[in-house]
Amino acid sequence: MTGVGALRHCRRSALAIALLGLCAASVSPDVSADPQASGRSTETETKKAGVDQKPVAKKLEAVTVTGSLIPQVEIETAAPLITLSGNALQTRGFATVAEALKQSSVATGSVQGEQSSGSFTQGAQTLSLFGMPPGFTKYLIDGRPMGNFPALYNGRDVFNNVSGIPMQLVDRIEILPGAQSSLYGSDAIAGVINIVLKKRVDGAALDARYGVYQEGGGTSRRFSFSDGFQRGRFNLMGGVQYENVDPIWGYQRDLTRRRNTDGTGPSIASADYMLTSGTTGRYINVEKVDASACSRVAEQFAGTTGYRVRVPNGSYCGSFYTPGYRTLGNATENAQMYTHATYDAGEHVQLYGDLLYNYNETRYASGSNYTWWGSSSKYRYFYDTKLRDYVQMQRVFSPEDVGGYDSIMNKSTENAYMLTLGAQGRLGSSAWDYDLGFTHSDDQLNQRGFSRWADPINDYFTKHVLGPDLGPDPRGRGYRSFAPDYAAFYTPMSVADFRSFTGYTSSLSKTWDNLVRGQLTNASLFTLPGGDAGIAAVLEAGNQGWNYTPDARLMDGRVWGMTAVQGAGHRSRYAGTLELRAPVWRQLTVDASARYDSYKVAGKQVDSATWNLGLEYRPIETLLLRGKVGTAFKAPSLSDQFQGLSGFYSSATDYFNCAALGYRGPKIDQCPTRYGNAQYFGQQSGNPALKPIEANAWSYGVVWSPLARMAVSVDYLHWNVQGEVQNQSVDSLLNDEMLCRLGERDINSPSCRVALAQIKRSVGVANDGTIGDITSIYRTKVNVSRRVINALVADFRYGFGIGRYGDLSFTATYTDMLKHDYQPYAGDPMADRLRDPTWSTDFKTRANASANWHRGDWSATLYANRYGKTPNYLASNNGYAYAGAGTLAPWIRYNASVSYQAVPGLLLSLQVNNVFDAMPPRDRSYPGTSGAPYNSSNYDVYGRAYYLQATYRFGERKR
Repeated sequence: MTGVGALRHCRRSALAIALLGLCAASVSPDVSADPQASGRSTETETKKAGVDQKPVAKKLEAVTVTGSLIPQVEIETAAPLITLSGNALQTRGFATVAEALKQSSVATGSVQGEQSSGSFTQGAQTLSLFGMPPGFTKYLIDGRPMGNFPALYNGRDVFNNVSGIPMQLVDRIEILPGAQSSLYGSDAIAGVINIVLKKRVDGAALDARYGVYQEGGGTSRRFSFSDGFQRGRFNLMGGVQYENVDPIWGYQRDLTRRRNTDGTGPSIASADYMLTSGTTGRYINVEKVDASACSRVAEQFAGTTGYRVRVPNGSYCGSFYTPGYRTLGNATENAQMYTHATYDAGEHVQLYGDLLYNYNETRYASGSNYTWWGSSSKYRYFYDTKLRDYVQMQRVFSPEDVGGYDSIMNKSTENAYMLTLGAQGRLGSSAWDYDLGFTHSDDQLNQRGFSRWADPINDYFTKHVLGPDLGPDPRGRGYRSFAPDYAAFYTPMSVADFRSFTGYTSSLSKTWDNLVRGQLTNASLFTLPGGDAGIAAVLEAGNQGWNYTPDARLMDGRVWGMTAVQGAGHRSRYAGTLELRAPVWRQLTVDASARYDSYKVAGKQVDSATWNLGLEYRPIETLLLRGKVGTAFKAPSLSDQFQGLSGFYSSATDYFNCAALGYRGPKIDQCPTRYGNAQYFGQQSGNPALKPIEANAWSYGVVWSPLARMAVSVDYLHWNVQGEVQNQSVDSLLNDEMLCRLGERDINSPSCRVALAQIKRSVGVANDGTIGDITSIYRTKVNVSRRVINALVADFRYGFGIGRYGDLSFTATYTDMLKHDYQPYAGDPMADRLRDPTWSTDFKTRANASANWHRGDWSATLYANRYGKTPNYLASNNGYAYAGAGTLAPWIRYNASVSYQAVPGLLLSLQVNNVFDAMPPRDRSYPGTSGAPYNSSNYDVYGRAYYLQATYRFGERKR
């Protein structure tokens, strides 16, 4: 870790010395090598081999650890800290910083990723600590807050994207679980992740890495170069990294190339050409309109389209292989640049500057599920004068129609940078250190999305298939009449025809953040029986902004079947922090901190005060008992406050029309699909009056280090989070509307006025008592949700020499989610997210372990990651009581690597990820309609991968 000054009062603590030795070993280039061989101090000094000698404590250097602003000797403090060295990231097989973080044992929550292929943030990567939302984690780079990603996670939440950190330039990653707002401000509820980049390199280094997947796709090429120099008082280091990754397509993996063949029912082909009757709700058999239809489209989807029958729905034309034409892994091209410079302007003044720049281009294909046309978008149903029935038609576009799905991929381009300038040093000859800096972050995103133009696509099918409008339907139900040409419907189209009604939208978004931060620190403010007390004071001021400007065509209905979010806003803020660390006596240290944050939003003030109190008790030199209690908060995000009127498509139960037909209460499941699963266009917007989310948290634990290179820790953590931001419940609005319209609630009450105003319907009352269909529902954001979490985190580290056979070291971490109760709205019962699978499919337990061997020029690492049980598909949709519901077995993957110092300066490495090619645990509860019979938020089907890496350090000599 980074030294910040010589220790003034060195306490002889075997625990501190042992842990520092472990830390030094984990951060050094030779992770498990003998620390003395790498030139680092160890916990003891001995004379020549064979001579007994009492251990002699080394003088330790004070260090700054995440979780405290005050330099100190103790590596373990009142809160648990998980540290991953840059070298460990490489030897464990991690390709990116994001991958390393997502494989941490505390990342128990499910998150959207590349496999979603239709998410709002396809090119970004994040994680969920302890099952909490991604925005509940504070991300730092070198202790400074990262800027937010411009696009919104799941279309609503601001979050941090960790995909743009140059892997080769990472010194270490520190993960600090638990509430930390009293030191780091907003968002630090679940924990803090601090990514520390290198500040010095030992000469120029060139690194090249090439990787392939055994099953194909995902081939990667990465190059990096770093160097540094010192001229007098000026020091500069910098590096660049470039990486190019090919996409992984669904058809390149057995589990995703076709519709599920091992599910609860037979494999069912997709409905690529389908007619639905509005009278029966079932398919209109293809033979009824064109007996030779399916044979004319048989060459589509690589010759796999054919005549299909689905009981009891009817017949249609379709393929089993449509799921394969989407990407499971993005195609990416990215480049990063990082520089760190210092200048010693005087005896007590050092000027510094850091610049991190990231360029990322991501391409992906959403597949046929998002590339189709249906008549319902314009007509709902139309009356077929020949069939004398109300009809909907659906037509999926094949790879032959579109000219290959790789030719219509979506693309997002991100340009981001983070610039810091400042000065640090000491105030004269006093014991006060200062650090004054300015940080500016800027992130710009251009999302180029493949789109179907609403009017052109409808006009094309009207002209080629539906024919002229024959007027209102003869039964007076408000539909239009047509006499379709079904022969034209069941005919492949040319690529030119397809491109006549398709193209690309361009949506632009941006975030920016300015922060001025000043810190005063005195590590020896006064002396107590246990040593010197330290104090740190911080003042911060800044502003930040967010702007999401979608393509206008997405907002005004010119894009078929798609909409977007929009919004813009900014706010200013200031904060003050005070921390006091006091070694009351040799065995007991108290750490207290308090912070006040204030935001000015839309002319109003939103503020929060937080505090933390930590205790460290060392009854003996090898044992630490620790505890911490405090508060945390998350300020309303800019999107929660300033999201403009944005649209989405969804479905819900139309309670009033179901009740009008006699389906209510226990009979609601029998309500016809038209009302039981009513499709609607939703709208939502932000709320500047939102209040901060607040949390109370505490933890306690133990650290034991009985041997020189051994440490075991176990910590219990608790959170009580209140006032989480949630969209108004559409289900509740529709239920309120039913009660109001039926007269069971005062129609003039506030809840009735809200429900009736926010739910829009088409005009008309039918003879059966039903009213017009839902056309749109508006909802806003409110502070209503609550969650309570208990978790156990354990860590084990041990290293020892094996004589002439080298050195071994072992690490293991384990997380067990003991409780996660969630209340979405006031008055709702608390839902058990760990035991009620309809609420969550998060992992209850996560664990990983590594074994590292080093001898001379050789080193090897075996890394295992265990994902605990999760509910199967039937359980997640129906609960454990449902027939066939259950859990999936734990998923274990192994990575292995071996490195060899071939010649002076040249290090060669071979890494094999997922050594045993482990696929997700078999889930036979998925239906035959599924194209990906596994939970893509928890698992992947990438399989075994091989990586070759060469690192050359110029001027390095043989040791």
